[in-house]
Amino acid sequence: MATARAFIAEGAQVLLAGVSEPDLRAGAAELGEQAAWRVTDVTDSAQVKAAVEAAVERFGRLDVVVANAGIAGATGPIADYPEDAFDRTIAVHVRGAFLLCKHAVPHLTDGASIIITSSVVGLTAAPHIAGYSTAKHAQVGLMRTLAAELAPRAIRVNTIHPGPVDNEFQHRVEEAATGADRAAAGTIFDEMIPLGRHAAPDEIARAMVFLASDDSSFMTGATLPVDGGMSS
Repeated sequence: MATARAFIAEGAQVLLAGVSEPDLRAGAAELGEQAAWRVTDVTDSAQVKAAVEAAVERFGRLDVVVANAGIAGATGPIADYPEDAFDRTIAVHVRGAFLLCKHAVPHLTDGASIIITSSVVGLTAAPHIAGYSTAKHAQVGLMRTLAAELAPRAIRVNTIHPGPVDNEFQHRVEEAATGADRAAAGTIFDEMIPLGRHAAPDEIARAMVFLASDDSSFMTGATLPVDGGMSS
C-alpha cells in the first residue's frame, strides 16, 4: 500500500492484486478512482493473466509491473525443514514473479519498468531460512535473465532488496525467529542493522518509485539494496 500510494501521488493508475479481498477493496477505496483491484493468487497462471488483462483493459496500457507478493515461509534447520513449506515459498515468490512477468511482458510499453521485490537475504543469507532465502536469490536470477532478454525493447528489470521494515509482516517474522515479544524482537533486529532501525514503508516505496521512473533510466539488471547497510 505504501508503494501504491507513492505511485498514485506521482500520477499513476494502479491495479492492486492479492489474495485478500477485504484488504484489496479497502486499499482501492482509499486510493480513489485512480485505483482498481482484483483477487489474484500469483501461483495460478490463469488468475495472473486475468489480472494483467484487467489492468490493461481498465487503464489502456501497462508501463510498470511490481512483483511484490510474498510469504515468510517456515524456519528450521535443513534436516528438519518442511518440504511443503519450501515448495509453497518457492511457488509464491519465484513462480509468482515468473507468471506475472510472463503474462505482463506482451502488454508492456517499450521503455517500461519491471520491479521484483527480493530481500536483503536475496543478497546475503542466514541460518534456518532455506525456503525464503532460496526464493529471494532465485528472483535475482529471473531478473537478470529478463533484463538481458528485454533490453532490446528498453524494458528495464531490477530487483529491490529491503531490509527489515516496520510493518506487520516483518513483526511476525521477528517474533517467530527470536521467540521474543514484539518489542524485544524488534530490538534484536535493530541491533543487526548498521543504521540501527527498521525502514519505514514509505522509504521502500520511494525506492520503488525511483526504479519505476526515468530517474533510473540507465539501470537494468541491478540489485538495489534498501536495507540500512545489512548487506554491506
